[in-house]
Amino acid sequence: MTVRIIGGKFRGRKLHPIRGMTIRPTSDRLRETLFNILSDRVRDAVVLDIFAGTGALGLEALSRGAGSAVFIDKYGGALTAIARNIGACSAEAQTRVIRWDVSKNLGCIRSHQPPFDLVFMDPPYDRNLIMPALTRLGGAGALAPAALIVVEHTPAEPVPEDLPGFSLADQRKYGKTLVSFLKYDMNAVSKTEG
Repeated sequence: MTVRIIGGKFRGRKLHPIRGMTIRPTSDRLRETLFNILSDRVRDAVVLDIFAGTGALGLEALSRGAGSAVFIDKYGGALTAIARNIGACSAEAQTRVIRWDVSKNLGCIRSHQPPFDLVFMDPPYDRNLIMPALTRLGGAGALAPAALIVVEHTPAEPVPEDLPGFSLADQRKYGKTLVSFLKYDMNAVSKTEG
């Protein structure tokens, strides 16, 4: 499947796939719908793309006016594809790529400045990665007070509803895929810790 940037200043740029791995990139149609929903939330945002794969979500955000993006993945093939795709968009000055295993921790972004306004999380489906990744994300101290986290997942692995600091703002179904929009509330975390 050919993946392209579908809107903004990089529109039409073809993204390099990940060699040697079976991946499930977010379809162009779903990405377009997602960014129509996000609309003005993207402009000047500090973006984090976790389980970044090809980097399509973070690059789409940059194309539509995000200020900067950090991409995290643990696979060498993904990191190579992300770097090539950043180069294809001439976005090196706005990006950082980190090789990291999110399932262990998110120490690589601890207290990141400026904090992230918008987070994309598209983990491998049905591997029980969502809850630990959200927990580590909240604990890294790297989220802006009203950050928005967008999680792509299946109904078989729902987003936890009782995770301190995160509340489900919206959820949409596209075929077999769910997209959950979570709002981060730093005050809710402080109350549970206090």
